[in-house]
Amino acid sequence: MNLLELTELGLYCPPADVFIDPWRPVNRAVITHAHSDHARWGMKKYLAHHHSAEVMRLRLGSEINLETVDYGEVKSVNGVKISLHPAGHIPGSAQVRLEYQGKIAVVSGDYKIEDDGLSIPFESIKCHEFVSECTFGLPIYKWESQQETFNQINNWWKENAAEGRNSVLFAYSLGKAQRILHNLKREIGSVFVHGAIWNTNQALLANGIDIWDVPKVNPDIPKNEYQGALIIAPPSAMGTPWMRKFSPYRTGICSGWMSIRGTRRRRAADRGFVLSDHADWEGLIQAIEATEAEKVYLTHGSTAAFGKFLQEEKGIDAVELRTLFGEEEAE
Repeated sequence: MNLLELTELGLYCPPADVFIDPWRPVNRAVITHAHSDHARWGMKKYLAHHHSAEVMRLRLGSEINLETVDYGEVKSVNGVKISLHPAGHIPGSAQVRLEYQGKIAVVSGDYKIEDDGLSIPFESIKCHEFVSECTFGLPIYKWESQQETFNQINNWWKENAAEGRNSVLFAYSLGKAQRILHNLKREIGSVFVHGAIWNTNQALLANGIDIWDVPKVNPDIPKNEYQGALIIAPPSAMGTPWMRKFSPYRTGICSGWMSIRGTRRRRAADRGFVLSDHADWEGLIQAIEATEAEKVYLTHGSTAAFGKFLQEEKGIDAVELRTLFGEEEAE
């Protein structure tokens, strides 16, 4: 019996009769993290890390049947040892380790290997089979250090404030927005967030995540209070009437895709900052090699090109899997 199979419902562990991040309703689902392409509505039972609990309830409903565990805590299901381990992607993100009859498989979900100072850092796990994303699985993707990127963001904000402009920074509501808050220089000025980000912040704070609790934008705040401020909003707010109250302003967007200039132009932002919650090319290779896996399954991203590289240059047996992961992530 295989430890992992790909079915029309999602990744399945037959001996445990559980799914990992399924995209259709199942009886039992183990969730790597709370992004909506991995944590979907309709499962009878969910298992996730403690730090994902309140965000999952916010997104999926307070009535979901959710059990949470710590990293490294082992649950035995039909003889399969199941445990969650840090993925470093966002707060509460996890890799799922499955052990059965001497065989170990790891489903990594989404991950990055750089310590962002907010999420628990990525943990390398030795295994026989490893399921890896490869969102940025091309050599052109190579991230600068986080410190360098946040120096750029803080300097941009400071310059805009000195010119009498507000700064509107677009970032994903779960993970990236909180990472930005964690690394801003507070002395530069005031910070506000879009309501969607504020709601996410409150859920994470309820789970004990140490983030800066800043006010949300609301109609009662006088326009002059936004002077020189940094406003963090999801990309969906770009170009909407919601932004009029911040004029005059400059816009910036944080994304791994900003390493390609054409992408920044298409997004119509004034400035692009290369900031991703996914591993870059070298990070993917480093993570995969550290597992010493005999077989690697590649999900969303540059699966064909990255798989060919692993096979021809690294001698790793790599197989593409067609999944529904990555649908939510415009990064």
